[in-house]
Amino acid sequence: MTSPTDFFIISGVQEDGKKLRPTDWVERISSTLACFDENHRLHYSVSVQPCLIDGEKCLVVARCLEESNPAAYEFVMEFARSNKLRILPDRRTDERALPCAIPVASAGKDK
Repeated sequence: MTSPTDFFIISGVQEDGKKLRPTDWVERISSTLACFDENHRLHYSVSVQPCLIDGEKCLVVARCLEESNPAAYEFVMEFARSNKLRILPDRRTDERALPCAIPVASAGKDK
């Protein structure tokens, strides 16, 4: 079972209250880690997904990304820091909460 601490939200609002431009930054970042299936449909990574919270574009990031893909994690975090974006814990616990599909702690132990 996942907990709200498994994810954090990068808000499209900067620390000074201004909205980040360009407005499609969430789609740009999440699509860098996405892939296309055999039907040419885009599938977002389970670790980085776009989200709309209270009408605001946000990026939901799984904490397990830091271990599963350190370069991607650093890229996302550096983007947030350099643009002074708000980074908040994901407090959603209902059906909107995302499951963390990458069990990092057990990865590779069965080999």
